[in-house]
This record gives sequence, C-alpha cells and structure tokens, in this order.
Amino acid sequence: MGVKKTAVLVLDCAKPEELAEFYAGLLGGTASMGNDPDYVEVFDAQGICLAVHRDYGYAPPSWPRPEDAQQAHLRILVDRGDMDEAEREAVGLGARPVDTKDNTGPRDTRTYSDPAGHSFTLAVSAEPRPPR
Repeated sequence: MGVKKTAVLVLDCAKPEELAEFYAGLLGGTASMGNDPDYVEVFDAQGICLAVHRDYGYAPPSWPRPEDAQQAHLRILVDRGDMDEAEREAVGLGARPVDTKDNTGPRDTRTYSDPAGHSFTLAVSAEPRPPR
C-alpha cells in the first residue's frame, strides 16, 4: 500500500498570517501556524485545505494581463443558491473582483484576487455540497 500521503496547495505571499486568515474565513476553517513562522496551514472540517508560505521576494501575479498566462488558481465550489452570499463573504474578507461581467446561469463563475493577488473563482458546483 505504501506510505500515506496528503497533497496541499501552497500559495506564496509576503504576509502568510494575513493570507491564511483570509482563506480560513472564506472556507469556514481555521489557520494554524506550526514551528515555521513562514508557513501557515488552513484547515476545514475535512482536514488541511491549503497552506501559505512567506516569500521574502514576493511579487503578486499579474494575471489577467493578456501577455501573462494564468498559471494556477483556486476554484471554490458553492451551491447555486449560495453564490451571491459567497461573493459577499469573499469581498467582505478582502477579495477584489477581477471579472465583473454578469455571469448568472448554469455556468456561473466569478473571478477575484485574494489580498496577495492570487486569482480564484467562485463557481457553481455540479452537485449540491454535503452539509458540514
């Protein structure tokens, strides 16, 4: 069977405590710093969601400029009826809208940048999310 492994997406930033608190609030989780002050993990009810790491030379991504490719982004799934509330929560926590076009309907996705400049989308889940 091998060694049990868990993968986690790590976002680089200048202020990991602040970015971890942003995502903990957005995902309904908690931020936890271990022994390394440059690394903070974000947990939800299912376990670790993601982590943030201090990069002392951090420069925010420049996406969506046409000459730069979007390399990676988080896609946060929500129920159709919760999209507007999820958007209010994200913006209230410090997210900045990147794409503000009217995108309601079956493919409702809304794009933002987090406080450190990483892009993420809120998207309607294909299936209702189980209650936590």
